[in-house]
Amino acid sequence: MSTSSSARRRQFWRTDWFVGAVIVAAVFVLWKSTDVFEALERRFYDTASTQSARQPSNRIAVVAIDDQSIANIGRWPWSRDVHAELIDKLAASKAKTIAYNAFFFEPQTDRGLAFIRRIKEAAGPAVQGNEALARLLGEAEQALDTDGKLAASMANAGNVLVPSVFVLGEPVGRADRELPSEVAKSTVDDKAGFALPVLRGQFPLEAIGRSADGIGHLNVTNDPDGGVRSDPLLVNYYGRGVPSMALLAAARSLNLGPADIRSVPGEGLQLGKLRIRTDDAARILPQFYRDRDGKPAFPVDSFYDVLSGKIPASKYTDKIVLIGPTAQGVGTSFPVPGHAALSPAEMMAHVVSNILGEHFIVEPSWGGLASFGAFLLVAGYLIAVLPRLSAGAGAAATGVLLLALLLSEYFLLSSVGTWIRLVLPAVLLAIGHAALTTKRFLVTEAGKVRSDEESAETNRMMGLALQGQGQLDMAFDRFRRVTLSDPLMDNLYNLAMDFERKRQFNKAEAVYAYMATWNKDYRDLQAKLNRARNLSETVMLGGGGGHPGGTLLLDGGAVEKPMLGRYQVEKELGKGAMGVVYMGKDPKIGRVVAIKTMALSQEFEGEELTDARERFFREAETAGRLQHQNIVTIFDAGEEHDLAYIAMEFLRGRDLADFCRDGHLLPVPRVLSIVARVAEALAYAHRQNVVHRDIKPANIMYEVESDTVKVTDFGIARITDSSKTKTGLVLGTPSFMSPEQIAGKKVDGRSDLYSLGVMLFQMLTGVLPFRGDSMAELMFKIANEEAPAVRHVRRDLPESLANLVACALAKKPEARYQDGDSFAAALRAVMAEVPGDVPGPAAGDPEKTVAISLASAARAQATAEKTLAMAAGGGGYDSARPQAEGGAGDAFARTAVFNKPDASRADPEA
Repeated sequence: MSTSSSARRRQFWRTDWFVGAVIVAAVFVLWKSTDVFEALERRFYDTASTQSARQPSNRIAVVAIDDQSIANIGRWPWSRDVHAELIDKLAASKAKTIAYNAFFFEPQTDRGLAFIRRIKEAAGPAVQGNEALARLLGEAEQALDTDGKLAASMANAGNVLVPSVFVLGEPVGRADRELPSEVAKSTVDDKAGFALPVLRGQFPLEAIGRSADGIGHLNVTNDPDGGVRSDPLLVNYYGRGVPSMALLAAARSLNLGPADIRSVPGEGLQLGKLRIRTDDAARILPQFYRDRDGKPAFPVDSFYDVLSGKIPASKYTDKIVLIGPTAQGVGTSFPVPGHAALSPAEMMAHVVSNILGEHFIVEPSWGGLASFGAFLLVAGYLIAVLPRLSAGAGAAATGVLLLALLLSEYFLLSSVGTWIRLVLPAVLLAIGHAALTTKRFLVTEAGKVRSDEESAETNRMMGLALQGQGQLDMAFDRFRRVTLSDPLMDNLYNLAMDFERKRQFNKAEAVYAYMATWNKDYRDLQAKLNRARNLSETVMLGGGGGHPGGTLLLDGGAVEKPMLGRYQVEKELGKGAMGVVYMGKDPKIGRVVAIKTMALSQEFEGEELTDARERFFREAETAGRLQHQNIVTIFDAGEEHDLAYIAMEFLRGRDLADFCRDGHLLPVPRVLSIVARVAEALAYAHRQNVVHRDIKPANIMYEVESDTVKVTDFGIARITDSSKTKTGLVLGTPSFMSPEQIAGKKVDGRSDLYSLGVMLFQMLTGVLPFRGDSMAELMFKIANEEAPAVRHVRRDLPESLANLVACALAKKPEARYQDGDSFAAALRAVMAEVPGDVPGPAAGDPEKTVAISLASAARAQATAEKTLAMAAGGGGYDSARPQAEGGAGDAFARTAVFNKPDASRADPEA
């Protein structure tokens, strides 16, 4: 009984829901004990809050005491008559409000002024009796009394605000001193203690304070990371609320005063008819406006430029002018959302604009409950829902929920200025999902290792069983699922020998090559591999060695070459789903040809076989009628050894697929020349009532040296389309199919021109216009979405060429070029506008010759078959995937490539 309960307890600790509960509790404790999650919240707030489309007020201007002003006027602090002069200019220009962000706490007394006052005191009656001397001493005293000058200028202007600063703290007794009367006149009643409490303050000189229109505070509150995200609009000095400079400036600009400022419980402050949402400490969350087009949100002018008249004072008529230091070492800057450093004057500009436009950010009273509710929602998901979901469904659900949380907070901040803290639930979700996924992986990994070992042995035994039954291809597939080892090498060696006994030398070569990746020195592996490689270039047609035309192994490895009709088969060029392409030679005239074969008897039965044979030769006859310099020539067709074959022109060069990759693109004029010739070839074929239906780079052959273009595979696709093959082939290559072809409608020559437009797009850009993760997605895009503009991918192309490509890729056939000749004419017209190369040798090694025949058709068939299999199995479809890829079974579907001529592989006539 105790053993059973102990097992249940161990199982309990391993459950996903219990792990989820532990993660929720751990995150909650970290949230309460550290600042990590709040730091993430602040970073997200900084990003989202500055994305608002709100515009700053154009009534606010900033005059900066900057480095230029210091350099021209002199070291700081300046004589106060300099400030007086600027205030006089602004007052004369009728500035609405002037807010000075410089402190005037200490008197600025000239030494000469003290002597003059002593002279006047000592001389006494003598001075009074000398009117000229009295006037002279009075003028000297007035000139040297800069504090008096500044006070007089402020009194004359009547709209100047000056700052005070306070020490924040909770009072425990009475104030050291009452507020000076000049400060008290700007305060409001705050006996309820709505604002932040302060202990003591510094105030401007009495003369300056009495002359100023108001005195506000310049206190800021920093977050733990040093950033400033809130601004206290009031501070409480022993029952009196002292407004901030920003609040006072906004009030004066509206012709309001301290009496018009009152607190609204649960909401914030009210200034006249303006409602200002604040927290419980009268702090506003400012909306910091973004700089636009490299310019600051508020214009900033140099103090010296305004003082010297370079910037006319009339610019500030009816404006709120904020004056403050920004020079290095003079002012203090603060990091705020969206700005690495803002001076107090610039920060005040943002806050004043917020108040006037009601642009502040609001953290509603119910925001905390909403945030905690989201936290509980995520906790419930991690504990009760996620453990019940599969890996894929869980990832999708987590992704949707994570995006919903982050996008909701982002939208609320950037669009409506409301802050609901959802980063903590989002981080909990991400951590919880990652932890549960990791736990599942660790728990199942040990079992997976054991399962892999058992599976490997099962696959090896299955391979041996299949080999014993003669199913060698399936046996090789099983063996490849097992990790290579010495015992498996013995099994593979015997399998390769069985392939050789069946004269399937290409498959034997594939097995030997696979073995060489593990141990190239195994037994006589190298000799076996070389022999199989040499023999893989021969072919086996029909039955055994006694069959006329069959492959015969002679002493010393010599091979008797078979015949197809009157053609001697030289070597295999490529292999597809329904047949093989060989290189052949007509012994009588020495002509080298490409021979396309189709094993019709293996694909069809009964009446279907008869119909397929008739259709094969009818289409071969149709393609044979096409005599054009840019279309591959058909010489002959026949049937032998149960193989239907077509003999056609043997082409030198390579298909255009090699020139459709980034880094290997041809010059634009050459591309236009090639496509124009293909369009003319299609125009000729369409006049003969022949539609190609599978135009793509792999079906266009191009020889660089002679600048020769040939279109291949006319009529071949129609055979496989009309004859319902066992492999279920689809007509055409999906990425190049026209919308009407996708829809299964009747097509005409305009469908070929659409496919040619897709090929032109790929040759110009290196990418296809439409791509998808599955065949269904790809076909949907082709049928419903407009092709992207070619200049979006490659901006150096001319507009005329982009218009041409867009016309070629029009969804409706009637909107495209109606025939190949008009398409070619348009291409040549654009080609005349594009400077470029003259056809000749292109990039690449001129010694590399690619012997290309109609193997591209076989390759396309193999690709289509594989694509359908992937779609049926739920796999993704990549339209840019190579056309012939796979295992050993289709490794020979590619056209043979000869890097360098050598005695063992080169053909003397090729």
